[in-house]
Amino acid sequence: MKKLLCTAACLALGLATSALAAPTPALPDVDPALWVVKDKDTTVYLFGTVHGLDGKSDWFNDEVKAAFDKSGEVYLEAILPDNPAELQPIMMKHGMDPAGKSLGSKLTPDVKAKLEKVGPELGLPASAVLGSPMEPWMLNLTIGALAAMKAGLNPEFGADKQILKSARAAGKKVGELEGAEFQFSLFDKVPEALQVKQLGQTLDQMAQFKPLLTAMVGHWNKGDAEGLGKLLNQSAEQMPEFYKMVLTDRNATWAEWIDKRMDQPGTVFVAVGAGHLAGRDSVQSMLKTKGLRAKRVR
Repeated sequence: MKKLLCTAACLALGLATSALAAPTPALPDVDPALWVVKDKDTTVYLFGTVHGLDGKSDWFNDEVKAAFDKSGEVYLEAILPDNPAELQPIMMKHGMDPAGKSLGSKLTPDVKAKLEKVGPELGLPASAVLGSPMEPWMLNLTIGALAAMKAGLNPEFGADKQILKSARAAGKKVGELEGAEFQFSLFDKVPEALQVKQLGQTLDQMAQFKPLLTAMVGHWNKGDAEGLGKLLNQSAEQMPEFYKMVLTDRNATWAEWIDKRMDQPGTVFVAVGAGHLAGRDSVQSMLKTKGLRAKRVR
C-alpha cells in the first residue's frame, strides 16, 4: 500500500516538474458518456468515472464541463481524504482479520500458488502477504490497484479526483452517496469463500489485466457505454453473487436516492464509477422502474 501511494506521488511530482520545464501541449479530446434526468424544476446529471487515468487526454470539457458548471451540488460515491493515512483506521477495522488470523490460512492451495507466482511481479512477496492478517478482499483490491498503476493508470488523474478538486475550487456543495466506511464494510461483508474465489480470478487475469484496462478506458473515452457494459457482463457471468452485492444492489440504492432527490429543485452532478452506468443492471435501468428516464447527452 505504501509503495502504491509513493508511486502515485512520484508520478504526480514528475508531471509537475515537467510542466515547469516546458509548455504543456494540448491533450487529445475524448468524450465520455453523460446522462441527464429532468423534471420541471430538477436536473440530475449522471457521469460515469474511471478511478485511475493516464492524464494523457482531455475529458473535462464540452458537455461534461457544461453540466458540471450548471450544477450547484456535486455527489461522488465517496470523498477520500487528501492524506491517505487518514484511511488507515478504516482499513484496519475492515481490511484486517480482527482475530489476527493469517491470510494464508484462509486461501486454498491453488490460490496460494497463484499468489506466489504473481505477487513478486507487483512487489508483493507471497511469504510476507500470506503471514499477514489481511482479508482476501483487501489483497484483491491492493493487487488491482498495483496492476492498474503498472498499466500506467494513476488515481491522481482519476476522474473522481479531478471532479472533487474542481467542485471545491468552485465552492460547490459536495456530498457522497456512500462514503469510504460503507464501501470498506461492504467488501468486508462478502462471504470469505467468495472473497477467496474473487482473489483467485483476479490472479488468473493478471496477464490480461493491462489489455482489459486499456479496452475499458478506450470504451470510456469514446462514450461507448454498450461496449463497457459487455465487458462488465462477462464478469457478472463469472461471479453473479459478487456482482449483485457490489454493483446491482448499490445501483438500486442510488436510483432510489435520485428518485427522492427529484422532489427537490436544483441541478445536481452525480459522478460514480462508469461500471454503474453500463450493462443490464445500470442505474439508468433501475430508474426506468421508477418512471424516470435518463437521457443521453450528446
